[in-house]
Amino acid sequence: MSGDGDMASVMGFSGFGKKARTFDLDAIFEQTRRTAIERSQHVLGSESSSDSDSDSASDSDSELIGPPLPPQFTAKDDDDDNDDEDEEEEAQDEDDDDNPVKKIPDTHEITLQHGTKTVSALGLDPSGARLVTGGYDYDVRFWDFAGMDQALQAFRSLQPCECHQIKSLQYSMTGDVILVVSGNAQAKVLDRDGFNVMECIKGDQYIVDMANTKGHTAMLNSGCWHPKIKEEFMTCSNDGTVRTWDLNSEKKHKSVFKPRSFQGKKVIPTCCTYSRDGKLIAAGCQDGTIQIWDRNLSVHTKFHCRQAHIPGSDTSCLSFSYDGMTLASRGGDDTLKMWDIRNFRKPVNVATGLTNYFAMTDCCFSPDDKLLVTGTSVKKDEGNGKLVFFDRASFQRGYEIEVTNASVIRCLWHPKLNQIMVGTGNGLAKVYYDPVKSHRGAKLCVVKSQRKEKQAETLTQDYIITRKFFYVLYSSTQTHSQSALAVPSKKPPLDIL
Repeated sequence: MSGDGDMASVMGFSGFGKKARTFDLDAIFEQTRRTAIERSQHVLGSESSSDSDSDSASDSDSELIGPPLPPQFTAKDDDDDNDDEDEEEEAQDEDDDDNPVKKIPDTHEITLQHGTKTVSALGLDPSGARLVTGGYDYDVRFWDFAGMDQALQAFRSLQPCECHQIKSLQYSMTGDVILVVSGNAQAKVLDRDGFNVMECIKGDQYIVDMANTKGHTAMLNSGCWHPKIKEEFMTCSNDGTVRTWDLNSEKKHKSVFKPRSFQGKKVIPTCCTYSRDGKLIAAGCQDGTIQIWDRNLSVHTKFHCRQAHIPGSDTSCLSFSYDGMTLASRGGDDTLKMWDIRNFRKPVNVATGLTNYFAMTDCCFSPDDKLLVTGTSVKKDEGNGKLVFFDRASFQRGYEIEVTNASVIRCLWHPKLNQIMVGTGNGLAKVYYDPVKSHRGAKLCVVKSQRKEKQAETLTQDYIITRKFFYVLYSSTQTHSQSALAVPSKKPPLDIL
């Protein structure tokens, strides 16, 4: 063994073979404990320095005396502030929803020049792509919002009823045909481009019982399409009848309704309409009554109000609400009345002082059923015609639009476009819209610039005229006259005779 130790010392290493490593556990534990204590002290020192910096910053910003608020408390306050702001915005939105006047699209308008006479009829197809206008000038004009530019020109104008005033225009529920009601006894149906599809037959005016005639025998007053059946439409006339027609059968009416007065006499219906579901037919008559029939029972009325308006005044419009429970009537006695058809004896609300000079002055409900709209009439140079909005619940006059210095006759509020069309007494058709609330319609044509007219290119040659030109012209004229005098006359001389 001693020899091995000497050899190991001579060769420079401690010994032969692998020797197991020994660990001092107490020393290792003590070293680990000291390292952990040093790290903890370092972390606590950094946190205390950051807290002191934040405290000094908060003290300098708020300049308040006392200890700073905990971070959790501040964050909670910020969340509360954000929640309060969100609640305020939601409350404001709810106020806008509660106030239907703020939904009226009247910030912008366009004016369509129909002519110089009264625009007595307006019609807009269900999609809102095309508008048709008719007037006292016998013309029917077609307007395409997508095809128009800023010039706002109609793409077609025609006179379908010759020299008869247009009283009513309406697209069918599918938008492929148009009902034209004029001052004659025969209603017409046109397609989207204005070509004739059907003309109702005229009845025999020498037959006393109007139920036995095949068609109307006197001037028409109004007409409309069935809201559910695309082939059926209705007309009313001065012959004292309300008739329904089938588009595929023009030789005879489908059914006939005869309004009667309290004494059982014949009365003239001045306006007619279907209910929203198409099950009821309503007519306003010249004796001031409003009579409603079941569409399938034409003998007796289902609802009858005998003193709806003043007798002798023409009820110009009847309109059902979208819920089908309320009926609005625009009378020739300068009133607007709202009725509940479940209790049809007395009106729910009445508005007076609404001047009406025309037998086709409209009234209609807003798309959300919260507003009722009508127009007012004025005499020439005596003010401006107005579009008046009434709150349906309180029936207070909530808003007015001064349209023009003429009567406001037709009004139409399209539910898809959210735009209001107005026909006036001076030949204008106006469209009111809002760039944010409205869709398509008038927004499509106002962004298109007007097309420039192409001028024909012609080649011209300029002439230079001087004093010498006139001298040459004069001398040539003199020479021609002298040569003409030098020609001998063919007449014989007088001395020979």
